[in-house]
Amino acid sequence: MSMMKRRYVIVLAVVACLAIGISAVMVISQKKLNQLAAAPIWDLDLTKKSDGVYEGEYSAFPIRVKVEVTVAQHKITKIDIIKHDNGKGAPAEAITDQVIQAQTLNVDTISGATYSSKAILKAIENAFLNKELGSMS
Repeated sequence: MSMMKRRYVIVLAVVACLAIGISAVMVISQKKLNQLAAAPIWDLDLTKKSDGVYEGEYSAFPIRVKVEVTVAQHKITKIDIIKHDNGKGAPAEAITDQVIQAQTLNVDTISGATYSSKAILKAIENAFLNKELGSMS
């Protein structure tokens, strides 16, 4: 086999491997996002939460969310999104206002940003499963 043909075969093999790898990542990513979409969101029992700041995270590739939730007098008073790797899901960040207003995680997801909406809700849910970061003065 000539040197030119050998290079051509090597380039084709590399391209084929890359295509297979990218396809596998896409399939796994879509599977994770489908699991996220189907995941239940448990409602909050704020009567058992003391005043303070609670931190929660959730990740379902390619989405990663980290939040800090402030509770005062058994109410959510503030939700800060510390990190939100979202692709096109930035509009989902408005869901925090809905949660604060309704005082529940049982809110509608943001149209066009369903996966990020669910990831934010799961991060808030996880915040309430974690220990508080610090008490309010």
